[in-house]
Amino acid sequence: MVDRQLKNLQHPRFARFYTAISTRAEAHGGAEHRARLLKGLAGTVIEVGAGNGLNFAHYPPHVTRVLAVEPDDTLRALARRAAQRAPVPVEVVSGHADALPAPDGAFDTAVISLVLCTVANPVHALAEIRRVLRPDGQLRFYEHVRSDKLLLALLQDLIAPLWARLAGGCRPNHDTAAVIAANGFTISSCQRFGFSPCSAVPRFAHILGVAYPTSGDRRAA
Repeated sequence: MVDRQLKNLQHPRFARFYTAISTRAEAHGGAEHRARLLKGLAGTVIEVGAGNGLNFAHYPPHVTRVLAVEPDDTLRALARRAAQRAPVPVEVVSGHADALPAPDGAFDTAVISLVLCTVANPVHALAEIRRVLRPDGQLRFYEHVRSDKLLLALLQDLIAPLWARLAGGCRPNHDTAAVIAANGFTISSCQRFGFSPCSAVPRFAHILGVAYPTSGDRRAA
């Protein structure tokens, strides 16, 4: 079953496109966003949907271990190369958000960046993330979301079905903060901002923040 799911999550053409656009985005401010996302982390981390490993360079030195889960073969190979240059220990493994390859309560922090838009069942994915987090753990998230500008939001709604087929299941019109808050997490901070990965692309809405398991004891981010 897991092997079949991983086979369905292979999108080599989109993976090559994503690698190109994400690398350009780093120079347009993406690197700064990733640094903010991971600032102050310590202990053990699971990164869900690690992509081509662009977060790895930004993990602070008090992180003792990162388990990076990535379903796409093309992106995972690139992530393994990035892990070799990371300032902290990073293990890149095959897996997906619906069945994380980790025991219950194993991690201090879960990290998702530009991931929930592509997950077929984000509710299930968030339940899995809660499962592998310690009760007092935290979720760090960085996602693109539906615009609060009406015309741009309507454009996102219009292109969503075609974009999902072309872009590995990515849906550009999700209210991801609401999904996180409705599924076992309390959001303690959430910054919203416009961001364009390159000059030819409009500034779409993004969010970056911290959430905690609703029933867990909170600790400072």
